[in-house]
Amino acid sequence: MKSGKAVGPDDIPVEVWKCLGEAAVEFLTSLFNRVVESERMPEEWRRSVLVPIFKNKGDVQSCSNYRGIKLMSHTMKLWERVVEARLRKVVEICEQQYGFMPRKSTTDAIFALRILMEKYRDGQRESHCVFVDLEKAYDRVPREELWYCMRKSGVAEKYVRVVQDMYERSSTVVRCAVGQTEEFKVEVGLHQGSALSPFLFAMVMNQLSEEVRRESPRTRMFADDCDL
Repeated sequence: MKSGKAVGPDDIPVEVWKCLGEAAVEFLTSLFNRVVESERMPEEWRRSVLVPIFKNKGDVQSCSNYRGIKLMSHTMKLWERVVEARLRKVVEICEQQYGFMPRKSTTDAIFALRILMEKYRDGQRESHCVFVDLEKAYDRVPREELWYCMRKSGVAEKYVRVVQDMYERSSTVVRCAVGQTEEFKVEVGLHQGSALSPFLFAMVMNQLSEEVRRESPRTRMFADDCDL
């Protein structure tokens, strides 16, 4: 995890753990093992601060032109990276997904599409592409759909419960230039700013697009952007 990131509600930056060296490794290993065994994380990790960031386009007074970034506990983010590493060992994401995958990028997706179009052009055949962008997909993923996709992807039930605990009783406050709101519960969608959320979203898209990919093998995806 990179240094210099904004801290969450517990005000403990990742630099603290880096400075402690081997002692931090031993402490965090013991802590994370207890979280796995109990399937319960510290209550402090459930709280976050949501900061609206203007997208630099459209009306500055329109809420739809802002992207919310959650400031979460850095210690929880380290825990999320441990969980992500274990999930990646058992979950296979389709090769058509270019988002959130190691050694893949938008450049690869664009290059693959360009090669396909040139192939059709050289053969003097028509090609038709449909581009789909799912609006605010991250914020609208139903939790029950997430659990279903995890189980269908072969994730062990214990780790399904571990991830469920990450979302249980989660709450946040919105911080802006004039102050912050009262705390409220977050009961839908993935956590913005989470280290684990990108892979969870890729897992959901992997399952939801299964039928589409079967009918259209050349489908390409970059997170929630699809090319059919």
